[in-house]
Amino acid sequence: MVLRLGTGDAYALLEALLRTEYGLERLPALARDGGGKPFFPARPELRFNVSHSGGLILCGAGAAAVGVDVERIRPRRTGLPRHVLSPEEYAWFVRQGGGWERFYTLWTLKEARVKCTGAGLSGPARAIAVPLLAPGQGGTLDGLRFRAYGGDGWRAAVCCAPPEQPPEEVPGQSEKNVSFS
Repeated sequence: MVLRLGTGDAYALLEALLRTEYGLERLPALARDGGGKPFFPARPELRFNVSHSGGLILCGAGAAAVGVDVERIRPRRTGLPRHVLSPEEYAWFVRQGGGWERFYTLWTLKEARVKCTGAGLSGPARAIAVPLLAPGQGGTLDGLRFRAYGGDGWRAAVCCAPPEQPPEEVPGQSEKNVSFS
C-alpha cells in the first residue's frame, strides 16, 4: 500500500495491511535481527518491510523475504547518479534521457533489494545489482523478483524472494490523506 498520510505512521499502515490481508487483529510484538531489520518473533512465517519518504509510506508483507522502498523525487547533487549507479546502470540511465525520475526508479530498486536480502548498504551502492526497469515493469535477477512503480513525484520498488511475486500494481494505492485511530 502507498498512501499520502496526514497522520499516523508506517506501523499503523502495516497493522492495517496485516489486518486486511492476514486477519490479524493487532500488530504482533516486534524485535530486530542482528542487522537491525524488524521481524515478528511470534510469527516468523510472516515477513514484512516498510519504507517512508516525504509523507508517503509503502508496506509489503508475505511468506518470503520482501524489501520495499518509496522515495519522493527531489533534485540531488548532479554527480550522484554516476557515483551510485554501476557502469551498466549509468549507461541505461543516460540512454533513457537521465532525469531524477529515472534515477529514483533505479535507486528504489537498489534499496528494495538491500532490504529484502538484509545485506545493508555496507559497500558501494554501485555494487548492488538490479534489473533495468521502468515503472510498471517487473523482472528477475539473482533469483529475486523485482517490480518498479511510479507516479507524479514519487517512485517505489518491491523486491521479493521466491515464492512471492510483486504485485502488478500497488494495492491500495491512494493519494488521499489518511488517519489511523
